[in-house]
Amino acid sequence: MQYKYFYILIFCLFTSVFSAQIKLNNAYADNGQDSSSSKKSRGFKELATIDMYLQINNALDSIQVDTTLAIQKDYKFNYLQKDNFNLLSFANIGQTYNTLSYNSIDNNIIPLFGGRARHFNYLEHDQILFYEVPTPWTRLTYKTAFEQGQLLDAFFTVNLSKQFNFSIAYKGLRSLGNYQNALSSTGNFRFTSNYKTKNEKYIAKGYVVMQDLLNQENGGLESDDLNNFTSGNEEFLDRSVFDPAFENAENILEGKRFYFEHSYAVLQDKDSLSNNNINIFNKISFEDKYYQYSQTAADASYFGDAFATSINDKVKLEHFNTALGVTYSNNVIGNIEFAVNYTDVNYGYNSVVLLPTETITNRIKSNFLGVEGGYSKKYKGFRLTGKGGLNLSDTFVGSFLDGNISLKLNKDIEFSGGIAINTRLANYNYLLYQSDYINYNWYNLDDFQNVNTQQLKFNLKSQRWLNASFDLSNIENYTYFNLEETVDGLNKIEPKQYNKTLQYLRLKLQKEFKVGNFALDNTVMYQNVVSDEDVLNVPEIITRNTLYYSNQLFKKSMTLQTGVTFNYFTKYNMNGYDPLLAEFYTQSETKLGGFPRLDFFINAKVRQTRIFFKAEHFNSSFTGYDYFSAPNNPYRDFTIRFGLVWDFFL
Repeated sequence: MQYKYFYILIFCLFTSVFSAQIKLNNAYADNGQDSSSSKKSRGFKELATIDMYLQINNALDSIQVDTTLAIQKDYKFNYLQKDNFNLLSFANIGQTYNTLSYNSIDNNIIPLFGGRARHFNYLEHDQILFYEVPTPWTRLTYKTAFEQGQLLDAFFTVNLSKQFNFSIAYKGLRSLGNYQNALSSTGNFRFTSNYKTKNEKYIAKGYVVMQDLLNQENGGLESDDLNNFTSGNEEFLDRSVFDPAFENAENILEGKRFYFEHSYAVLQDKDSLSNNNINIFNKISFEDKYYQYSQTAADASYFGDAFATSINDKVKLEHFNTALGVTYSNNVIGNIEFAVNYTDVNYGYNSVVLLPTETITNRIKSNFLGVEGGYSKKYKGFRLTGKGGLNLSDTFVGSFLDGNISLKLNKDIEFSGGIAINTRLANYNYLLYQSDYINYNWYNLDDFQNVNTQQLKFNLKSQRWLNASFDLSNIENYTYFNLEETVDGLNKIEPKQYNKTLQYLRLKLQKEFKVGNFALDNTVMYQNVVSDEDVLNVPEIITRNTLYYSNQLFKKSMTLQTGVTFNYFTKYNMNGYDPLLAEFYTQSETKLGGFPRLDFFINAKVRQTRIFFKAEHFNSSFTGYDYFSAPNNPYRDFTIRFGLVWDFFL
């Protein structure tokens, strides 16, 4: 874990030397957005302006860099650096999140790696961005942590020419936490590069991502201490005096992913009315990751009997995928893409487990071919998109189809709708798991059926009226972890599959009202699950309401934003957290939620720096100590946090 500090030190020294050589331009555009340095980068003819700094996602959508201060920036200023409306954080930054609302469908057609509670800050392929900038751009993001430590994300990108860009970044966190044995220590290193020839016939891009996410685990509070917490006993307001279930465990998720994609235009007919283009492309991806749970002494009272006196569970996945395909675009027909892919997976452990009633194998291996494709077409105000994929495998049977149509009625109103269908195996840790704890050993590859999901979705975007999203999902063979009590009274976590269908409905509405310099931003979500058993538990209502004041001060040299955010969700059978699996499980014994969370904030923007000051959960002492992130795991107490985002364009 120590190498991350070396990365941060070298990166900060590099940017400091760079910035010392080039003068920053402190001019501002009239609309509140920064203008960048007036220096020209090689290959760019115009003077650099903020709209020339582009972020490009894997769908090749260009997103302008936004340095303004809006309420959405406050929502995203957190560890994950995204709006966490549907997530409930644990007590320490860098720990896991309890999920209040689920997107029940995705485009994965093979199992996902287990330990999903460790994956909230694990950067997936779709989260990696590429860049095009006229001058070097650096962004430093800093935020205080709990007790000892801090969060720092340092990023730098430059175009060495109009054709070639690279970026390098590292996000590091260390936070001791307020409870015993709750340390978080994480690091995300990423390097990206993209290149195109002057005639854009050949385009290439690739990245390297290396991540390590370590958390100490304590199992939450014991039953006796729950009364001391909920009663507000003054002797226990210092949370470090609590004795958690255990203080000798930790889990870690580490992964390395290498990705390269390139394409060549064999036909560029831009002069004709039909505008025919044919491109051949190739994609290569390799990911090597492992999850490990270790405990210096086995805890039979929490997890049950063990094969060994100390615990060291480790599982590894090697995933290789390559695709070769062709794209054809025509003004009349649209854009068509087709590819053949090859996948090789190797998941498992180093030894076989012998139980009294069965033998648990140690490996799931397979390699197979597949096909994938996509289509898109714009016509007047309509946009039609579709994509799909199919595994040509008897073991890893899987397919998906995702189709959407959007219509822009006018400058303000945009409507979209679509349907998605997916079938695939459950995640690897449902199919095969081994542990030094006897109860955590199973093999279900031959018993579990594919999870089948169909989803109907609609979206409405309108700044004048409201933003709304609706989706209705039908799920067959829903797979989950469940809490059960053994004959000796011990709680046991087991993977289960619901052999009936369930329906999951979500409706989300968002609207901001403004009167002068005051604004009220409201987001509310309604959810409903229809099933014979409580296998998917979510709160019925989630709401977030922010009342704030914003203005430009000191001759518009500073933008100020201050207000209060109210968060609330209704009580429900909240999922519990298992630290060994790093997974959440369903339980029907404890209803939690129904507690308000009030955050007071003061945000400011001065030149290219955004400053965030927040008093989190300031109502904790006078609205009752009944706030939990999961059974036996309290939510955060009142704390004051500070942070900043500093952009400079060289």
